[in-house]
Amino acid sequence: MKYYLYALGAILCWASLPAATGSGLRELSTEELMFYSFVSAAAFLYIQDLLILRTAKVFFPGLKASLMGVWGIFLYHYIYYLALSKAPLAEGAILATTWSFWIVVFSSLLLFKKLKLSIVITALVGLFGAGLVISAGKELSFDLGYMQGYLLALLCGLIWSSFSVGLAHVKVKKEPMTAFTLYAAVLSAILFVLSMPHAMPSLAALASAAYLGCVPLGLSFFLWNRAMTGGNVVVIGFLSYLTPPLAVLLVAVVHHQVVSRRVLLGMGVILAASLLGRILVKFEGKKK
Repeated sequence: MKYYLYALGAILCWASLPAATGSGLRELSTEELMFYSFVSAAAFLYIQDLLILRTAKVFFPGLKASLMGVWGIFLYHYIYYLALSKAPLAEGAILATTWSFWIVVFSSLLLFKKLKLSIVITALVGLFGAGLVISAGKELSFDLGYMQGYLLALLCGLIWSSFSVGLAHVKVKKEPMTAFTLYAAVLSAILFVLSMPHAMPSLAALASAAYLGCVPLGLSFFLWNRAMTGGNVVVIGFLSYLTPPLAVLLVAVVHHQVVSRRVLLGMGVILAASLLGRILVKFEGKKK
């Protein structure tokens, strides 16, 4: 039972990401938020290693895994922050969760080595859900407006899903998340310097950035790893589908945003696509 509590803890941490990002972006630029949040995340995970693993030495994986870490941790969050700065928080957060059905698509392609009907159906249903979310935008524009943020959020789904599937096929001896976060902190520092000058942020803005670093980017990975080491992976996988509705709920509560029915319907279709994909792939696997 405790492993599922760990999983729910991680899910709550991730669900708070859109609301906390929106709070940070009220005052900070994307580059500033990246710098302050990833410095906090790197410090949190390093101190955690000191206390739990009792070692000051950071494990750095090989080149292939390291490049994947830059892709999945640094680039994902940079694009994510950009997306939520250019689109409504709820819609942007939901579109980013298209990773749920893209993971089914990518893992199925690796499993079957070809494009199956189940993969096509999963992708089409998921994209239909994304279309429902986008079409709910009140000021939809194909030039700048919200469309830029929507496309960036969809890109987030592709980045996170490819990172998740790819990392599962790369042999890593130890947990690499501290190293991945350190890479992101260094690259964020470079971005921060290149985009100077910056004004001194308020304590509220720094608190939002520190929360992002310590909770969605720090504590969540610790809880998720604990959950995955002892719990049933299938059950935990289904629990992860609670993340999008909880994220939308927190955005609505924290930022007093009204979420339209079409947006909620789109979220439901996206989650249904990933569940449908899992069922179809399992069926195809039995036939194989």
